[in-house]
Amino acid sequence: MRLLLFLIVFLFFSCRGEKRYEDLNLTEYQKQVNNYFKDASVSPLKTKDLKIFKGLDFFEFDSLYVVYAKILKTPESIPFKMKTTTNIPADYRKYGKLIFNLDDEKHTLNVYENLDYLDVEGYENYLFLPFLDQTNGFETYGGGRYIDLYLYDNDSILIDFNRAYNPKCVYDENFSCPIVPRENMLNIRVESGVKNFSKS
Repeated sequence: MRLLLFLIVFLFFSCRGEKRYEDLNLTEYQKQVNNYFKDASVSPLKTKDLKIFKGLDFFEFDSLYVVYAKILKTPESIPFKMKTTTNIPADYRKYGKLIFNLDDEKHTLNVYENLDYLDVEGYENYLFLPFLDQTNGFETYGGGRYIDLYLYDNDSILIDFNRAYNPKCVYDENFSCPIVPRENMLNIRVESGVKNFSKS
């Protein structure tokens, strides 16, 4: 009887350990991200980390972090070299300023065009939004996070902070990742999107 009880308790806690992330109420988007990371053909994870990978850690989805922003375009802005985590700078141009309300305050972030993507099919409306916030260095990666935006309206754009993701160099330092410009700092906690990566 004692042996049976031991086996039941062992199996119970073993299953709980295996479902560290699967037990969470993940959105379809978050599941897609985890599936991407589990796919060895495209995953940014190192081989040794991929072998033990069970899923990324996310904040719970919060609709308060889905906002519309007004775009103030900067068509005269000059292309520049954005610093990266390696010695290879990336070619960008400031597309404009995004003005939006979040946490009952008005905020402004710069949004950029990746000049390498201008002629790439599927990226005609793509904009790059890197940002910093008060969770960096705590729940989230200290260097900030990114959001991919797609322009479909002339004067506004949807920002979903629930889709904020880490630079690839968080998972493998060999990647060359744009460093978030200091002017794109939000002086609030953005408790949405992916959290910092834990290998344990």
